[in-house]
Amino acid sequence: MKIYDWHTGPYPARVRIALAEKNLQSRVQFVSVNLWKGEHKTPEFRAKNYSGTLPVLELDDGTCIAECTAITEYLDALDGAPTLTGRTPREKGRIHMMNKRAELELLDAISVYFHHATPGLGPEVEVYQNAEWGRRQRDKALNGMRYFNGVLTHQSFVAGEAFSMADITLIGGLIFAGLVELPVPAACEALQAWYARMQARPSVQNRVAISAPADASV
Repeated sequence: MKIYDWHTGPYPARVRIALAEKNLQSRVQFVSVNLWKGEHKTPEFRAKNYSGTLPVLELDDGTCIAECTAITEYLDALDGAPTLTGRTPREKGRIHMMNKRAELELLDAISVYFHHATPGLGPEVEVYQNAEWGRRQRDKALNGMRYFNGVLTHQSFVAGEAFSMADITLIGGLIFAGLVELPVPAACEALQAWYARMQARPSVQNRVAISAPADASV
């Protein structure tokens, strides 16, 4: 299998963490696609993923699977013992619900803020920007942090009492928040404590070291 990604990307981080949690790194070849040079928007890459986004999983038969949730589902099912996407219908429902909320309310909102209200990936990649929309999404992300703080005040993990894909997605959101210097509100103590615990997990600590380009600094 191949994973097309960029070593510091918040979305690729989700799949890298999932791979580490499932101990599947040895089964994957990483192929770097430089976001800062716009390599993910080329016709060659869009032939693998129409959306022009990272990451993409390419199977040995040439099948390409994009979208972090879909890739994580595939990886989690490989050994017949899913640990990240749920075993029972109830677990699956809760994990997918909270995973989607982590995307909509935090991670994707920060992405819009980055691409529209900051220099983003630079003028050659950011061909259209709407700063007002970006700032609105920044505020949405801050509200999302407050929402998840409330969730984590009452339970240990995003979807309940076990680490799951939903936690990985929220981790991705806070990685992105760090990159754009959007701090977690001081009042969100439960969210901050949860993130400190997540950062101690080996899968999170080692995500960037996996097959990063030798000359890459960002």
